[in-house]
Amino acid sequence: MNDPCPQEFIALANRLADAAGDLARRYFRTPIEVRFKAAKSPVTEADQAVETRLREIIGEAYPDHGVIGEEQAAVNAGAEFVWVIDPIDGTRLFISGVPLFTCLIALTRGGRPLLGVIDQPVIGDRWIGARGQATTFNGRAVNTRACESLEDAVLCTSNPAYFEGPDIAAFERLRDAAGWTQYSADSYGVGLIANGSMDLAAESELGIYDFCAWGPVIEGAGGVVSDWRGAALSLQTGDKILVSGDARTHDQAMAVLAG
Repeated sequence: MNDPCPQEFIALANRLADAAGDLARRYFRTPIEVRFKAAKSPVTEADQAVETRLREIIGEAYPDHGVIGEEQAAVNAGAEFVWVIDPIDGTRLFISGVPLFTCLIALTRGGRPLLGVIDQPVIGDRWIGARGQATTFNGRAVNTRACESLEDAVLCTSNPAYFEGPDIAAFERLRDAAGWTQYSADSYGVGLIANGSMDLAAESELGIYDFCAWGPVIEGAGGVVSDWRGAALSLQTGDKILVSGDARTHDQAMAVLAG
């Protein structure tokens, strides 16, 4: 289960990201109908169109693989290889015309992330992380940066309003302990941690499709991704995720989140 990711899967992930980007750009900054799902989560025809196309491509290439996506029912989720896709992560950014939304593509084997892609199709930025090789950003290898102390760390999160209940106090402790905080980063901010531009990301109320791709991208760049208790990512991971470029700040951040 620790074998390197086969190149054929990486090639398919790139093809999926290309297809997702083509569709997302077609809908971006155009009049588009917005519906709201549970918990006031927005969805558009662009989300649906992208996910449908990615499922078609995966089914044609590997009909025995499973697929878990945000907008449609899971298919063959108990398979050895399962693709996890978020067609447009940061739908509010997409609707608002902000080019920081991403398409997230992950592949798991035995429930553990094997491959991850974070793609921003308007800017043209793509991070690819795969087990057994260094993470790349637009084709070149990247690394997280050293950050020994939490007080020197740049923390990012999508929106502080997304934290609920006791998670609010936990995030506020982390925000106060960090050097400073960047908001509205979403998954694009996680990519920037891989590049060494920021140091930490903390999120809650996530689905597996929101973060599965983060693991290979960050770990392949030298960082750490876990839930708020320090457990490694899997298809059974809960909704609270911590991303760190440096294992030392990861440990400090977990202690702060735990109170």
